[in-house]
Amino acid sequence: MSSWAEIEAAEPEFAKTVRAVFDAQKHKTMATIRRDGSPRISGIEMEFSHGDVFVGMMPASVKFSDLQRDARVAFHSGSEDPPTDDPTTWRGDAKIAGRAIEVPEEKFKKFRIDINEVVLIRVGRPADHLVVESWHPDRGLIRRERR
Repeated sequence: MSSWAEIEAAEPEFAKTVRAVFDAQKHKTMATIRRDGSPRISGIEMEFSHGDVFVGMMPASVKFSDLQRDARVAFHSGSEDPPTDDPTTWRGDAKIAGRAIEVPEEKFKKFRIDINEVVLIRVGRPADHLVVESWHPDRGLIRRERR
């Protein structure tokens, strides 16, 4: 598992682009695991601060209960459609996955995310393929093209 600061140090341009995609919209999507093992999708706000990624939630929320039971979590950035006139200018979409570690707070429940995967997907140049970049602590950054 890694902090955001470690990803920024290892792959500064990749981290900068991923963060810009996440910061482009206020609301993100968070996936947690329900008591029965099925997935749950929730809206969430995310904060990049002091070299880490944080999320907060109400202590009585269902997503909080999910994370108390099973800390595995994934986030998806907001994503708009690629521009039809030039899809290569599309910002793309991004994902972060890892484990949520509770941080003591007074009113809300705050979690720091220990990251084990970051993915960025965007339209390649020329606009006849997708570029998929993924970062993992043990493999580093891998770039693939999908046609």
